[in-house]
Amino acid sequence: QLINNKDFNLIALLNNKLFVIFFAPFLLGVITILGFAPYNLTFINFFTFSILLFLILKIKKQTQSKYRKKKSNRYFFYLGCAFGFGFFLLGNYWISISLTHDEMFKGLIPFALILIPLFLSLFFGLAIFLVGAFAEKNISFILFFSFVFSIFEFLRGNLLTGFPWNLISYTWSWSNESIQILSLIGTYSLSLISLTFFCIPFLFLQNKIVKKNIVFFLVFLLIFIVNYFYGSYKVSASNYEFDKNINVKIISPSFSLKDYSTNSEIDQLERLIKISEPEKDKKTLFIWPEGIFYESNLQNIVLYKDLFINKFSENHLIILGINNFVNTDDSNNKKYFNSLVVLNNKLEILHVYNKVNLVPFGEFLPFEKILSKVGLKKITPGYNSFSSGDVREIINLGNKFNKKSILPLICYEIIYPGKIKTKNQHPSLVINISEDAWFGDTIGPYQHYSKAIYRAVEEGVFIARSANKGVSGFIDPNGRSIKFLDISESGNVEYKMPQFVESTFYSEYGNKIFFLIIFLYIFLILIFKKVKI
Repeated sequence: QLINNKDFNLIALLNNKLFVIFFAPFLLGVITILGFAPYNLTFINFFTFSILLFLILKIKKQTQSKYRKKKSNRYFFYLGCAFGFGFFLLGNYWISISLTHDEMFKGLIPFALILIPLFLSLFFGLAIFLVGAFAEKNISFILFFSFVFSIFEFLRGNLLTGFPWNLISYTWSWSNESIQILSLIGTYSLSLISLTFFCIPFLFLQNKIVKKNIVFFLVFLLIFIVNYFYGSYKVSASNYEFDKNINVKIISPSFSLKDYSTNSEIDQLERLIKISEPEKDKKTLFIWPEGIFYESNLQNIVLYKDLFINKFSENHLIILGINNFVNTDDSNNKKYFNSLVVLNNKLEILHVYNKVNLVPFGEFLPFEKILSKVGLKKITPGYNSFSSGDVREIINLGNKFNKKSILPLICYEIIYPGKIKTKNQHPSLVINISEDAWFGDTIGPYQHYSKAIYRAVEEGVFIARSANKGVSGFIDPNGRSIKFLDISESGNVEYKMPQFVESTFYSEYGNKIFFLIIFLYIFLILIFKKVKI
């Protein structure tokens, strides 16, 4: 009798429109985030995506008899948005933490917490809206769902400013062996194939076992096993060379944003220099994080010249983040930039990189002429929005550093698959500086670091990441963190400057590979549909 009651309760839930369309998919979206860093429970995806497909099929069957007496595809859209809202609410809640540091923005926290996930959920809603009417418990539908869902992930990562955060493939970030395939196919392609794999249990949510479903599962299981062994071989066979005469030192001071308001800028600089532990006879490239100069800008940094000359030598170069401005044709107007600069010990400016990919609301205010009239501004200090830099170029460090070259990236520029460099750029080292203190002790900084790992494998580059209050480290082209500091650690990590590393297949062809695999999926869908698989 107890078992019958449980069955009855489950049937009642599945016949409840609000549960099926809104509550259940929302909960599935929330649970799916547990597959990403720092939780790394990848197996969760086999449950959440298979149940999601079950709910889509359930809606298709019931729209005629239960909900409206006729077809209504809008229920698929609602379901997709509910799943996406749960996914982005838990996965990106840390964005709203950045609003807690300024009294002006605290009233906007509820809006940011709701509106950002709601907007991003539209991509999932539209994807499921398109696939819902074709829902069937067969292989061709799984391929079709994966294909459409992945297309919308790609659109999410590229439309407007793009926000490719927590693409499905990032759920493998804990397994260094599993992600080596990125060097061949990239993040979007791994998301597509992974999504298909995660959906396969949906085929077995029925009373009878179908032989072709078992074969399909075994094929994908074999693909991932072979991929794992390929990754293991690639990692073990790697042999990188380093310039023993040049040192790279990554500094993470772990300053809180309160430190900036309670301590003077010179106090902060003295702490940074102490953490850097410069040795005057040692040829060293120091990498400081973004955001450490909150009073000065590039034009008046020379005020600290004596401090740097006393502590650093001609054997040193310092890379850091700082605000920068240039006068426009109208001398009364200025363009402001978030910049990465290379300085010598005399604070002479050797190179400047102006950030290309700016954060909406964080670094520039969309519709600024309108929104500024009601008192809004960008979240970072100052009322003026930053301007975007023109291009990201290789920086040559000069003869003293054996003409080693670096590629600069500021903050979340590291999250864009296939967009951090061109195929003709071959830097000795990619440098990523960031200020992660905006997001507190949340999951955000851990997820940010995992993106750097993926870019290292995709492009086959060494990455030195310096993030205040984030995870800082030295990452090799296989995505291994050779040395790193956690978000609560203050200090430095030191390693030798890498020599030249060959480009990867993905580095040469980028996201074109994703579209080749998309065409393969279209071909398989048509074939499987024709033979009713």
